Amino acid sequence: MAAGCCGVKKQKLSSSPPSGSGGGGGASSSSHCSGESQCRAGELGLGGAGTRLNGLGGLTGGGSGSGCTLSPPQGCGGGVGTLLSTPAAATSSSPSSSSAASSSSPGSRKMVVSAEMCCFCFDVLYCHLYGYQQPRTPRFTNEPYPLFVTWKIGRDKRLRGCIGTFSAMNLHSGLREYTLTSALKDSRFPPMTRDELPRLFCSVSLLTNFEDVCDYLDWEVGVHGIRIEFINEKGSKRTATYLPEVAKEQGWDHIQTIDSLLRKGGYKAPITNEFRKTIKLTRYRSEKMTLSYAEYLAHRQHHHFQNGIGHPLPPYNHYS
Repeated sequence: MAAGCCGVKKQKLSSSPPSGSGGGGGASSSSHCSGESQCRAGELGLGGAGTRLNGLGGLTGGGSGSGCTLSPPQGCGGGVGTLLSTPAAATSSSPSSSSAASSSSPGSRKMVVSAEMCCFCFDVLYCHLYGYQQPRTPRFTNEPYPLFVTWKIGRDKRLRGCIGTFSAMNLHSGLREYTLTSALKDSRFPPMTRDELPRLFCSVSLLTNFEDVCDYLDWEVGVHGIRIEFINEKGSKRTATYLPEVAKEQGWDHIQTIDSLLRKGGYKAPITNEFRKTIKLTRYRSEKMTLSYAEYLAHRQHHHFQNGIGHPLPPYNHYS
C-alpha cells in the first residue's frame, strides 16, 4: 500500500465546487498535478498492490480496490523532537546546512532519520543514472517505517518527484525502491536526468505515531500529517493525505486544509460543516531530513566507501 505527499502551490480555497474541475474522482491508480507543484484530486488507491501516492500534497483515491485498508501500519514506532525542531542529536553528524525536522512528541526516543539516508538515496539515483552497480547495504537501521522520498530542484526548490508508502517497509529496501520510483516514475514529471543531479534536494520522511481521531479538527497544523477517508457524492470511498509540513507551508488553517484534501480527493459537491463531520481522520507525525546534492558530495568526500559505495564519486566540476 503506497502513499504520497508533497508541496503544493498557494491556491484559493472554497467550500464550493471548482468550476470546470478536472482533478480527482474516479479510481485511477496514479495521481497528477495541475502545474509543476499543485497536486490534483486524489486519484490513488490506498489499497491494491503496487498503488502509489504522488506528491507532498499527494492523494489517494480509496475507491474499491482490493485490499484497501485505512488502518494505520502496525509497529510504526515514535520519534523525538518538538514541532519542526532540529534536535542536536539528529544533526551533529550531518552537513552544516542539511535540514532535520521532527513532528514527533518530545522525550520518546532519539530520531531515526539521518543524513546518511539522504546520501543513500543520492547514491542509488547516481548509480542508476550512470550505470554503476547499485550501492551495497547501508549501515543505518533497517527497521520498518512508512516512508516518503521527495525530490526538489533549483534555488526555489520546485517539486521534482515525491512518492512513498503508508505500509511499513524495511528502510534499506524501501528507500532504494522509492528513491527510483519518485525520481523516475512520478507521472507528473519526466524521468530525472544526469544534468539535473547538481540542482537536486533529497528529503526522506519517516511516518510515525498514527492515531485515529473522532473529531476532524483534532490535529495540529505543523505537527501532524493527516489522512482522511470520506464518501463522495457518488457513494464511493475516497482518501487523501498531506504530510505534516504542507498545511503550515501553505498558511492554511484546519478547515482550509480539510477542504483542500476533499477537493484533491475528488469531492465536487459543496462542502458543508455537516459533511466535514462525516470524515474519518487519521493523524500522524514524521521525522524528515533534507540534503542538497552539494552536501551529499561533501559528505561522501569524507565518508567514501563507508557505506559500501563501489562507484567513483562525481567530480565537483563534472556538471560545470
